[in-house]
Amino acid sequence: MKMRYLALSLLAAASIASFAQTETKLSPKWEELTGPDFITAIQQAQGVCMLPFGIIEKHGPHLPLGTDLINVRYTTEHAAAQEYAVIFPPYYFGQIAEAEHEPGTVSYSMRMQLDLLQETTDEMGRNGCKKVLIVNGHGGNESLLPYFAQSQLQNPHDYVVYVYRWHANYPGRPAEHSKVDMHAGESETAHTMVSRPDLVHQDRATQESGADEARLQLPQDVYTGIWWYARFPNHYSGDGSAATLELGQADMKAYISDLAGVIRAIKADQTTLQLQNEFFDKTQHPLDTKQ
Repeated sequence: MKMRYLALSLLAAASIASFAQTETKLSPKWEELTGPDFITAIQQAQGVCMLPFGIIEKHGPHLPLGTDLINVRYTTEHAAAQEYAVIFPPYYFGQIAEAEHEPGTVSYSMRMQLDLLQETTDEMGRNGCKKVLIVNGHGGNESLLPYFAQSQLQNPHDYVVYVYRWHANYPGRPAEHSKVDMHAGESETAHTMVSRPDLVHQDRATQESGADEARLQLPQDVYTGIWWYARFPNHYSGDGSAATLELGQADMKAYISDLAGVIRAIKADQTTLQLQNEFFDKTQHPLDTKQ
């Protein structure tokens, strides 16, 4: 009888421990946390919060409009499973003026983009995100986001903005078959075959051309905003029909691993905010800065 009672007690204790462990496993998604759990999540994340930044735009004839958002959310969620951080809800309010001629594109004004992003990071900082990591999933933001990060030096903040954009240049990457692969092409199609295979219509990938039409004849160092439309009027660059699941799985694994490493590095970073505060102090008395 005593042995049976002991066995039942051990079983009950194990069940309680299992239940407690399940209860303390926090979702990384901001919108899924309760108020009390959010406090615990910020502490567990050591103040690191990710802002996965996508866009709503055409992705060839075969991928969903939200491809960038879908893929960047997928990678941040899986990276947070390796190295915990809080993930801000879906964000797609970026630069996509070059695709306004295509159906489904959501394009905001330049001022709206910058104001909304500033207020978003300010609100994140107010809620304990002292290290805001913007994970850029859209090529059209590659000028916008470094500029935004630079603009943080205009006014004092008690948080730091970091900008991260992964590039597929890791050793041992499966070979691509396409000469051009910039948007909705081989690699992006392969990534979406991993993140949302149910939304990939690879059989439609050849219904439009993703070839470079090279309609501008300007010196290499001259920039004009119409450059993308001049090269890819279908807002499609590459050949999605060449994508393979092997490439998608390899890329996503490398992307997730790299991002998890970035989260760890930012958690350990104690220098950036210190230097930022030092800089803000000096901006108030520039004549006192040693020359």
